[in-house]
Amino acid sequence: MQNINKKEEKITNVLKKIMDSIEESKKEIFEISEASRNEYNNLRKELVEFQKKVKILIKEVEVLEYQEKISRKVLLNVSKNFSSHAEDDIKKAYENASKLQVKLVLKKQEEKELIKRRTDLELRLKNTHDILLKSENLILKVSSAFDFLSNDLENISDKYEDMSQKSILGKRIIQAQEEERQRIARDIHDGPAQNLTNAVIKTEVCQKLLDIDITKAKFEIEELKKILRSSIKDIRGTIYNLHPMALDDIGLIPTIKRYISNFENNTNIKVDFVVLSKIEIEDRIKNITLFRIIQESLNNIEKHSCASLVKIKLEITKRKISLLVDDNGKGFDIAQTEAEDKSLSGFGLLNMRERVELLNGTFEIKSIKNRGTKITVNLLNNN
Repeated sequence: MQNINKKEEKITNVLKKIMDSIEESKKEIFEISEASRNEYNNLRKELVEFQKKVKILIKEVEVLEYQEKISRKVLLNVSKNFSSHAEDDIKKAYENASKLQVKLVLKKQEEKELIKRRTDLELRLKNTHDILLKSENLILKVSSAFDFLSNDLENISDKYEDMSQKSILGKRIIQAQEEERQRIARDIHDGPAQNLTNAVIKTEVCQKLLDIDITKAKFEIEELKKILRSSIKDIRGTIYNLHPMALDDIGLIPTIKRYISNFENNTNIKVDFVVLSKIEIEDRIKNITLFRIIQESLNNIEKHSCASLVKIKLEITKRKISLLVDDNGKGFDIAQTEAEDKSLSGFGLLNMRERVELLNGTFEIKSIKNRGTKITVNLLNNN
């Protein structure tokens, strides 16, 4: 018993030192984050001003180009009818054309330099934003580690045996959160953000074309509408992946049916969905868990199973909720797949199992090569 107490005391001292170090690191990271945020906000303001200057300069260049064009026409007319113009008029025409050409060259150079500075500013803004996101993510990780350690420190004797297991689970949760954030960031960057950047460029093109070629301007506006529709679609898709709002609006069963309908249309895989009982599940977390398990199961079937038919059965009683997902695909080696999934800390079988176990339910998977895969989930229904 004395040895155990000494071991616990050593662990407590180590944890206190780690927590002090984490707290100090957290302050330093927070300072970096705040500095990055201030720089980011300042750069955004500066970029807005630059964009205004660029627009004004572009307009000035357009005016000068028009004036220079007129001066060249005047000069051409004077040259053709040299004898019919006074010497002062000829001199003024040459001087005016020359003066406007010089002004135009200088303005275009100024425009070029300003656009280059704006591009540099946009790059700095992007780099600062990346640093800000990384520092905020790091603060989140450090805070999670600090909270985990501080919660366990008071009851170290009771939690000594399962600390390792909880640490692994905590890391998996943090990693899962970070991977999801990265996926969402990539979706937004590659979809709506890129489309909106293109939309800004198209808008500038349309502004210039309105006075030059109205037909081409209309074409560009149509293209702009397509880009904006695509952006709206991408944003709605991202929102749906974050949380299917239909769960709150129309309930679990209609949401599953809608998802299955879209799945069938996109994959040509037949899905038979059977619901036993008309009892509703009032627990919001259980609704989300069941939907995510069906969603992940169908994603896996589409990617890996080569199945042509999926049977989903959901049975709800006052005491119990049972879910069965059964496909006729090629099956797989469960032990090998779970081992790979664990090492990758990904969204797969372990993620589904953990979701169910956190709700004190049971998760079972059976798979036979060339004979399909069957997933069974059982939860208590505390309506």
